[in-house]
Amino acid sequence: MDVLAGLSYPLRALALLRQTPRLWRYVIVPILVNIVVGAALYLGLFVTLLQQLQARLAGSPFSEVVVAILGALLAVLLAVTIGFVLVRFGVVLGAPWYGQLSEELEGILTGHVQRPDRLTAGTVAYDIWRALLFEGKKLALALAIWLLSLLLLLIPVAGGMLYTAAGLLLGALISCLDFFDGPQERRRLGFRQKLRTIRVTLPGSLSFGLVAFSLVSIPLVNLLAIPLCVAAGNIFVIERALPQATGSARRPGSPASGPAA
Repeated sequence: MDVLAGLSYPLRALALLRQTPRLWRYVIVPILVNIVVGAALYLGLFVTLLQQLQARLAGSPFSEVVVAILGALLAVLLAVTIGFVLVRFGVVLGAPWYGQLSEELEGILTGHVQRPDRLTAGTVAYDIWRALLFEGKKLALALAIWLLSLLLLLIPVAGGMLYTAAGLLLGALISCLDFFDGPQERRRLGFRQKLRTIRVTLPGSLSFGLVAFSLVSIPLVNLLAIPLCVAAGNIFVIERALPQATGSARRPGSPASGPAA
């Protein structure tokens, strides 16, 4: 079943990583980068905010107890917030290594890699523009869907459940866009083509998106889950989506076709 297959891709990615030691450098390095960035943000914000809190409450009754309680709450809140921020920007921070991981995975699975154009100042500028445009379109799409989902709260009784379900589906959609991007971006597919990839691979893409969204939503766990989901999303697209996305009749496992027009 496609639903169960979608759920299996993180496990398959983990198995492939265990079997291919050379791929671990593309996983460990971005994890370390995210840990360093996350720790620096966390410690910097926590120390600064705690000092401001102590200064504001200095001299007030039970100030030490209040500071201790509020400090504990601040620690938890910052951990959750920075974890969320790393989910959104972790893929960006690890992009150079994840791009290499994507190429390696495609080479392993198909025997051929669709490589991007030779690096020049022009191609770098174009890649940056495409990345910014992609992030902007994702944000606009997420905002539009979220605003529409607010209308569900007007439905008596079932409105809250429907709104929660819509939030999960939105998280799954954005996760698919994030983790499916590597092989598709090398082929310079447009945003609508990337959305079409998700549509034509349903229900597998939905189940993959839900499990990926769940994994990367857990603070600290997401540091390990992000590269795993990147690898899993690449495998999913290479095996299931590239024939539809590029218009090729290639079956999973055969050499990939050239870039789509």
